[in-house]
Order: sequence, then C-alpha cells, then structure tokens
Amino acid sequence: MKKRTVQRLLAAALTLTMLGGCLGGCGKKENKEGEDGKITITVQTWNPGEGEMMDQIIAEFEKENPDIKINNVYLPYSDHMEKLKIDLASGQAADIYGMQTGAPLKEFRDFEMDLTDYADKTWGDGWEEQYLDFCNDQLDEDGKYYAMPLGMSYAGFAWADVNFLKKYGLEVPGSLDELKKCAEVLRQNNEFPLAIGAKEAWINIDTWMSIANDINAEKLYSAIEGETSFTDEELVQSFQIWQSLFQDGVFQDGALGVSVYNDIADMFREEGSIAMELDGSWVCGEYLNPDPDRQKIFNSEDSDHRAFLIDWNNDGKTCPVTATVDVSLCINKNSRHPDEAWKFIDFMLNEGQDIMINDYLGFFPVKKDMELEVKGMSENGMSNLEFIQKEANDNIAGYREMAYPELKQAIGDNLATLALGDITPEKAAEAVEAASKSQER
Repeated sequence: MKKRTVQRLLAAALTLTMLGGCLGGCGKKENKEGEDGKITITVQTWNPGEGEMMDQIIAEFEKENPDIKINNVYLPYSDHMEKLKIDLASGQAADIYGMQTGAPLKEFRDFEMDLTDYADKTWGDGWEEQYLDFCNDQLDEDGKYYAMPLGMSYAGFAWADVNFLKKYGLEVPGSLDELKKCAEVLRQNNEFPLAIGAKEAWINIDTWMSIANDINAEKLYSAIEGETSFTDEELVQSFQIWQSLFQDGVFQDGALGVSVYNDIADMFREEGSIAMELDGSWVCGEYLNPDPDRQKIFNSEDSDHRAFLIDWNNDGKTCPVTATVDVSLCINKNSRHPDEAWKFIDFMLNEGQDIMINDYLGFFPVKKDMELEVKGMSENGMSNLEFIQKEANDNIAGYREMAYPELKQAIGDNLATLALGDITPEKAAEAVEAASKSQER
C-alpha cells in the first residue's frame, strides 16, 4: 500500500526540524507584529479567490479588528495544494488554509489544528446544530472538528446557452439519447458538442459519479466504502457510459488536453463560443460577476443560460446531484497566532458568509437558518438559482468528495485511460476494485 502523502510531508518536516530546529516558526516574518503593531494573518485558498468580494470581506474584518491585518493569498486549486505540501513541511505555511472535505482533509490531518474548543467557547454548546446535517457528517470526526464549513456546492449539473442551441433548432437535452443527437448536429455545424475540461480529474470524477448515481446510487456509495465490488454489473455500466461519451463524440475532440478553468469556462461564460459545458452549481455566481466581458455574454438582457441534469442511462429519470462543503477552513497547527486566525474564521462563517452568498453567490448556505436572499440576480439567474436549490433540497444522491485518496486517484486515472480507449470498462472496474481492496478505511 502506498504511503500517504502527509506521512512523507511529516518526515520532511521532521528532517527540517532536526536540521534547523525551527519547524512552525522559522522565517515566518509575515506573522510577526509589524511596525504598526498589527498581527498579520496569512490566508491561502483557491476559493473564495481574490477581487471585489474578498476585498470587501477583509476590509470589514479589519475595521472590526484593527489590530489584525489579513494577507490573502489566492492560488488555483492545484497550485494551492502543491504549495501547501511544501510550505507545511517546511513550517512556512499560511495560518489559515482552505481544504476540500473528504480525502484532502484527511491527508493533511497532521497539520490541522483541532478547532472544537474554539467553537465551543465562541458559539456555546450545541453549536453544531446551526449547520446542515450534511456539513456535520463531512466534518465531525468523533466529536472533533479540524475544519469549519465555509460554503456548500452541488455537482452533477450541465449548463446550456439556450440561444446558442436555438440557432441550430436544438433544445436543452434531457437524456443521453437526446444529448447524442444534439452533439451530432453541433458537430455537423463545426461547433463543440458538450464541452468538458477532462484534463482536470475532478470534473471527470464528478461526471462519472453523476452517471453511476443515475444508475444506482446505493451501489456506488457502497462500493466507495468497500462493501460492494466495483466489478458489479451496474458499476461497470457507469464506466461503459463514461467511455462512450468520448467514443461517440458527445464530448469535444481533445477533451483530455483542456481544463475547465480557464479553458472551457472562458469559452462558455466569457466568449459565448460553445453551447454547453459540464460544471457545478457555482456557475450561478457568474450572474453577479462584475467583469464586463462576463456580464455581456452571461447576463445581458437577451442572454438565456440554463442549468440542467441528464438522464445518463435513458431510463426516464434524470440523475441526482452530489453535495459537498465546497471549502472548509483549517488553522495551521504551527501558526504563531491561532487566536487571531480563529477570529477571522469566526468572521468568515458569519458576516463573511452573508457577503459571499447574498452579495456574490460565491457558495450556497451551510447554515440551516440562513436566508438565501441574493441581491442583483436577473430573472434568468433567479430561475437557475431556484432550480439548483430545489435539486439540492430534493435530489441529493450523497457526498461529492470521497474520503479515500488512493481510491480516488485510481478512479481518476482509470477514467482518463477509458477516455483514451486504452482499457475496457471491465478492466477499469477490476483496477479500481483492486485499489479499493488495498485502500485503508
């Protein structure tokens, strides 16, 4: 069985400690009190990113906490994770960092501070009850919380430019058969069919899980937990359908060579040059994106975009969605200023979350009592927001982020190999099952 990434990181960190005797403090000048007496807290995450929304949140926090300065470091997800691995091992990491639930959160456990006492002291007994049960299910580790939920998101959606489809006499497809016909017409007119940024493993896994959930959600999650074999007939079928999307031209040529961000996302949301893309609930935030190019294409008076779900196995029932705490916030166990870091997390989960959701729709709520009162949404935007929220309330198959890194890696690798046509669905299922059997749970 492969060693966990964090075990390697910890070994590197301990080596550095022995050599330099300074793990958790060496060189962290940015966390010292400055000449103005302020303590700087560095926050690193991929989402929320940078720009107007974070500027507003930070300005309001610093106004309430004049002794603290926030240094916001935005990095794309892959870069964020790679930097964390290096910086945590060397003792140079940010005080607060964003983390996905599931496998990533468990992988970095050796560097995550237990935040339970902070939450108990700040919010009182029973504070967990204010959050959606789904959040607690993902973050509660035998009564301990190593991360706090910042926002929810939902995967499994596709998005269509309705006006683009109308140019070719097409409607938004509802089933795989309809999707194939739609893709054929678009290809005949030298247009992209359904676009996927298959260079990024997360969208491949999201899409495959959507397919598998449509066939049999109970079996999918049972297999992830090691209780059902991935060689089960219905799970093999999910790999067959996934591979067929490449072989039958439903996805664009060269899909494995392009990313969602920012290749496919820009084509759909900024250029308006493709008819459909695969992505998640977060696309709805484009209606509030202040970028004039995005507003012109995505939210003009005449624009008409639609979130939709696909019936992947043509059984007359569209697929369910998956849910996740999109970003959770951790405090670096070696932070010099955990109290100040916690103050910012507390702010982000309250005043900051209201700004993120109701002013910018950066996420969906994690709190049971939070009213979704998004400001400035167009009629088209509100229509999609209501559709997504309805699916989130009534049509969730289960979690999006699995907790098992080696299994997740094996699924991602085999999905890419299936896309290339270098393996059969049956062999892919066998390979994933072998990884599942060796996965520590």
